[in-house]
Amino acid sequence: MAGTAAGDTDTSATAKTAPWRARFSWAMFDWANQPYFTVITTFIFAPYFTSQVIGDPVQGQSLWGFTLAFSAAVVAIGAPFLGAIADAGGRRKPWLFVLQILLAFACALLWLAQPGQPQLLPLVLVGLILANIAAEYSIMFNNALLPGLETPRRVGWLSGFGWGMGYIGGLIALFAVLIVSRPELIGVTPPEGEALLGLRRGEFEAERIVGPATAIWVLFFVAPMFLFTPDRPGSGLPIGTVVKDGIRRVIETIRHIRRYGNLLRFLIAYMIYYDGLVAVIGFGGIYAAGIFGWGTTELGLFGIVLNVIAIPAAIAGGWLDDKIGSKRTVQLAILSVALGTVGILSITADAILFGIDVAPRAAGSAPFSSTGERVFFLCAVLLGLGMGPMQAASRTMLARLSPPDMVGEFFGLYSLSGRATTFLAPFLIGITTPIFATQRVAAAIVLIFLAVGFAVLWKVHEPPRG
Repeated sequence: MAGTAAGDTDTSATAKTAPWRARFSWAMFDWANQPYFTVITTFIFAPYFTSQVIGDPVQGQSLWGFTLAFSAAVVAIGAPFLGAIADAGGRRKPWLFVLQILLAFACALLWLAQPGQPQLLPLVLVGLILANIAAEYSIMFNNALLPGLETPRRVGWLSGFGWGMGYIGGLIALFAVLIVSRPELIGVTPPEGEALLGLRRGEFEAERIVGPATAIWVLFFVAPMFLFTPDRPGSGLPIGTVVKDGIRRVIETIRHIRRYGNLLRFLIAYMIYYDGLVAVIGFGGIYAAGIFGWGTTELGLFGIVLNVIAIPAAIAGGWLDDKIGSKRTVQLAILSVALGTVGILSITADAILFGIDVAPRAAGSAPFSSTGERVFFLCAVLLGLGMGPMQAASRTMLARLSPPDMVGEFFGLYSLSGRATTFLAPFLIGITTPIFATQRVAAAIVLIFLAVGFAVLWKVHEPPRG
């Protein structure tokens, strides 16, 4: 691969391999946090919110899009400054501790999301916004710990392993949701009108409990990271000085951003293709619930299959990252996600592949019994193969490109680039869905972002891997 462009810093040989317990505990952060994205923002709570709490899939998707857009804008604005402040102060864990507590509190608020209770909707929306902000900032600070745990030549496998651990956590969480909400799937028959744990189906308590359950999961499984993963030493500077230094560093970096031209190109590419990925992950379950009428059982099984595919894909992507480089791994992942998205775009309730008529799903039929559902599943396989490697290899590439003393700041800029336009895709979906009166517009918007991001990434030069 070509060397770094002028002004970019090669981080080869700047890190040593940390003890296995430190690396495994770092990966447990992904295990702890992924169920929030899997169960709440993708497969279970998001479709429940749009279809049941709001009651109209089109209007619900629009409101969900605006909610994600607002939280993404907040993340985009604050991430570079928080990252730089953390660099100036040295330590990351205090920030992570506060953010993980906030995430758990916000998830617990989602219990209030009940149909027919519009007075509680503002609190639910506040919970969604706070949870999204806390989760994204937490990821930023956890990512900044990565370069100090593994050598540049092998950092790809650790990043991929972390994503794989995350998908395993998400998979287990989905299994738990299915067992609680539909215990008959494992041969358990609860009293009529109830799920396991005495949860009442008529009040959708099995769907609402995912918020508080996710809060408990996060707090329990993130503990090893705080106990065993090393933090950077603190600078010992007063908090006021740290804040001023962090803000000054961001301003200086932005003023002289051309010094990091190659890194800037990567951040722009990531900003665009990641926007498409977030949109397809966030709206895939909503789209399926809208066109097929999927409930918790179907969405949970769909999420389980997607995660089963994503687990080995993420780990294999980490291995591929170390073999062929982060850039090529991301490019292959984008192509896989794009093909899956084209397939999803071609599907309606009674047609596949842009016009081949098929029988719609019959009322009361078994899950995934219609042709359209099965083709949707095949498209989801392509999404699962691509989404893990895309995220893991992107994280690795930024770790390899970042100057060692600016890791937090550049992961802040990474979060900024991942969020600077991430609000745009949900915002466009929120606007265009009611205009066109179809949920298919979401897939078309995703394709545009993936294609443009791929084109910009083509011109990025990856540094040697050490």
